[in-house]
Amino acid sequence: MQQPDTDMTDEDTVSSGAEDAADVVETLRRIIDEEGALPAERVLAERLNVKRHQLRKSLQILRGFGELEPARSGRRASSPDTSIQSGKLVLSTNPLEVMEMRMMLEPTLARLAALRASPAEIARILQHAKSPSGMSPSQADQLFHRAIAAGSRNSLASELHILLHQVQNDSRLRFANSDDETTAERVAQRDAEHQLIAEAIAARDPKRAEKAMWDHLAVVQRKIASRLGVGSVNAA
Repeated sequence: MQQPDTDMTDEDTVSSGAEDAADVVETLRRIIDEEGALPAERVLAERLNVKRHQLRKSLQILRGFGELEPARSGRRASSPDTSIQSGKLVLSTNPLEVMEMRMMLEPTLARLAALRASPAEIARILQHAKSPSGMSPSQADQLFHRAIAAGSRNSLASELHILLHQVQNDSRLRFANSDDETTAERVAQRDAEHQLIAEAIAARDPKRAEKAMWDHLAVVQRKIASRLGVGSVNAA
């Protein structure tokens, strides 16, 4: 039997598969942005018309970039649940320590994003710099910072970033900028700070991005110190 003529090589097949995966990842990002969360895998696979194993690969890419929390039930039994880790950390830390860690990590993520982020990732960072109407202030803030972590292209740093935010968001560590206390004025100020960071990243200016992120987090740190009655804070 004569084989059908085709000009497609093995390299073309691999390339096509990679492009398909990239399309699924971008679609998942849009769903997260518009709906705030993803539905169950079965529902999502049917909605996107992809096989479950293809969907899981795309979800893993988002987890690697820090845009999704790690799966609750991993295949490796030796990997502890992240929520358990954050629960233990909450018992031995405080809000100022969390901010110190954020100030050590996130300016570097902003610098790396300025160097490494793709045009699509930069577009998402710019989009999330402004809090959308109808979304809680804390969720809008996390979307922006996660978009930067993803743009850094460092999966380990992104995982640490997720863990830090889980510790910060624990009910026993809620402090400044909770949804009940965040005023419209503070949201506008925060959006302006976010915009400076996003513009520096879009301009591929790593030094300016790093400083803008540090300045932004320093504002939050001072607010926390004030709420806790700490006279002054020596910034990291």
